[in-house]
Amino acid sequence: MLFLLALSGWLLSGCETGEPRFSLEKQGREVPVFSAGNAYHIIEQQLSNGPRNPGSEGHRSTKEYLEEKLREYAGSNSVFVQSFQHQGYNEEVLEMYNLIAAFEPARNDRILLAAHWDTRPRGEEDPDRPEDPIPGADDGGSGVGVLLELARIFHENPPPVGVDIILFDGEDFGRSGDLQNYFLGARFWGNNPPVPGYHPRFGILLDMVGGQGAQFLKERHSLQFAPFLVDAVWETAHDLGYEGYFPDQEGSYISDDHMIVEQLTGIPMINIIHHRRNENGSAAFPEYWHTQRDNLEIIDRNTLQAVGDLMTELIYNRIGGNNP
Repeated sequence: MLFLLALSGWLLSGCETGEPRFSLEKQGREVPVFSAGNAYHIIEQQLSNGPRNPGSEGHRSTKEYLEEKLREYAGSNSVFVQSFQHQGYNEEVLEMYNLIAAFEPARNDRILLAAHWDTRPRGEEDPDRPEDPIPGADDGGSGVGVLLELARIFHENPPPVGVDIILFDGEDFGRSGDLQNYFLGARFWGNNPPVPGYHPRFGILLDMVGGQGAQFLKERHSLQFAPFLVDAVWETAHDLGYEGYFPDQEGSYISDDHMIVEQLTGIPMINIIHHRRNENGSAAFPEYWHTQRDNLEIIDRNTLQAVGDLMTELIYNRIGGNNP
């Protein structure tokens, strides 16, 4: 009961009235150093457990690892595991878990950061092993790696705004074309908020943010949900010299957790995701996407550094208002 009361306190502290504020101007604050090496190590740790598809041993052991790290950085009273079940394609009932951590829980002014931690149970793009679960170094692992390194930084350097991290489960469970079986954790969280009324300024989703040669185009659902935020984030990346990773180009519409969050909660959420846009407007993903090649060999510390530097700059030096 005491834990639930503490949880209610930090979630309710994120409630606001009116439109979210998107002020992202330089504040003259010191920005902590993001370690791409630490983020890489977290990806490596995830892969050491094997594929993290729901129902697997890798899924169970990685859940324990991630929960332990979040409790280490946020404190046990600021971490909540949201458990839910989902019936799989073979009628099996799968246990799934959203992992939620709050930093600076007393602050009214909050933002949301998210990634998915599960891996795809099939690699249908792989010519040799289309039915085997993928390693998910980039697709799942990289977003988690960046967020856990940010969690370490928040622990050592309290941010000037409240930050909530959600690691969604079941994002990549569905078969191709069956969108109702994708984004399961985001759907459950949106339909079953731990405390109703949570509404941070905005959310940022990190998906496939560690690959070699990555480019993050402006995803088009994001441009619909929060165009000013997208432009401000990309301008910040350019200020940091990362325009090669964040070109000023519109990408494609990509169905992802951010779309579900916006639809179910109204939180304006954008997606930073490695993709390019085909001539017909559809999204094209890296060659290793949904294959066994999505392993540590395609992870680039320089890409992780660019994304991590962007996130620390945004959180520590671009968000105005500093309301307690």
